[in-house]
Amino acid sequence: MKGKLGYRLLWERIRNGDESAFFDLYSALYKELVNFGIRTCGDVDVAGEATDQVFVTIWEKRENLDRVENVQSYLMTFLKRKMLRLLEKQHKINTALQSVKAEDDWIEMPYEEFIIRVQTNEIIQLRLKEALEKLSFRQKQLVHLKFFEGMGYEQIAEATNMTVKTAYNTLYDALKVLREELKEF
Repeated sequence: MKGKLGYRLLWERIRNGDESAFFDLYSALYKELVNFGIRTCGDVDVAGEATDQVFVTIWEKRENLDRVENVQSYLMTFLKRKMLRLLEKQHKINTALQSVKAEDDWIEMPYEEFIIRVQTNEIIQLRLKEALEKLSFRQKQLVHLKFFEGMGYEQIAEATNMTVKTAYNTLYDALKVLREELKEF
């Protein structure tokens, strides 16, 4: 049962708890999704693990699934998000492991301390994201240009059609908000 309509019918049956429909959809789309994942992220293991997680999540949440018009497209989008989360998690773990390196020798770290470091990084990132949400669009733009693009105030002013003084003041106000929001760290 291939095709847009066939997948949509399987999806509706899955929403009603039909296990055979789930396995039919899995059989029909698994290889295609894994191949899509490999083309997207270039990592066979991540693509396979993310595809497995997509299907597990679908089955676990089958009763709360929404109707979907294009199941293939929906699953590809879902897969991209899963892969992104897996890659972010991998990056956090690699960063935590690299941070315990000293003079090219590994220092043994208790598992609990490792977990705390990873969780602390996640908390800081979450707090920073929440703090950035409190900024106006223009403030976010200037923070990005200054700290991520490495532009000076003159370049920022030119790129945003502002005066240098306005760029400076806008960025100053943005940093004041961020400082206030992140003062606990």
